[in-house]
Amino acid sequence: MQITALYTYPIKSLAGIPLQNAALTARGLAYDRRWMLLGHDGRFLTQRELPQMALLQPELTAGGLRIHHRSRQLVPLLLPLPGPEPAPRLDVQVWDDFCPAAPVGEEADGWFSEALQMQCRLVYMPEDVVRPLSPAYGQPGEIVGFADSCPLLVIGEASLAELNSRLASPVPMNRFRPNIVFSGGRAFEEDGWENFYIGSVPLRGIRPCGRCQVVNIAQETGQPGKEPLRTLSTYRQRGHKILFGLHAAWLPQPGEETARLKVGDVVGNQLAI
Repeated sequence: MQITALYTYPIKSLAGIPLQNAALTARGLAYDRRWMLLGHDGRFLTQRELPQMALLQPELTAGGLRIHHRSRQLVPLLLPLPGPEPAPRLDVQVWDDFCPAAPVGEEADGWFSEALQMQCRLVYMPEDVVRPLSPAYGQPGEIVGFADSCPLLVIGEASLAELNSRLASPVPMNRFRPNIVFSGGRAFEEDGWENFYIGSVPLRGIRPCGRCQVVNIAQETGQPGKEPLRTLSTYRQRGHKILFGLHAAWLPQPGEETARLKVGDVVGNQLAI
């Protein structure tokens, strides 16, 4: 088994950025979900309510984080990297969690408000902000950015192939918004991984990922449908959750702040820790 794709999603629920290699931090891949959009009521925005967010494409450039609209003629927005650290903070909510965030500024707010045709505000998670994983599944010291729950999402190509064998129209991997994609192995074997490694980097499998209606949104067009969630529900439902992919976290050694992953790294499903 080996890594075939890496993706980071700098702004929560916008399109992802494919990478050949990536820095790995306690929060996940570098820049992953460090920015988030808020609506006029202060609630975070996702494709669940606004499927058209899929049409906003970030890109990592030498000048910063560039965002363009894939179907409208808008001048792209360029955000500095890293985001604003010393800015005044406000409290934001991600599901049951509350944490401080830094407003990015009026230019960004105006651009996203125009792009999505509604009032928006862009915020950033500064480096000193700590959002711990829920004690229901997290371990002491594990943290996450603005992702729904966990730092990493790992999916095997065999799992997607098995699902597509049941669909009239196959779906691409980007429906599931993974961070790490690997080839080889059996369909859904990642479900049971507890401790594993990628290259020499140790990771902890946390829990299978419960999916929502976002997987029914075509990421190229922003159009919602009924598949593949309908088919997944017929054989991948456990309790109230429909499972696809594995949530995971990096297991750094004392003093380690970053590691590196790259396409081609070998994936092992057993690790003695």
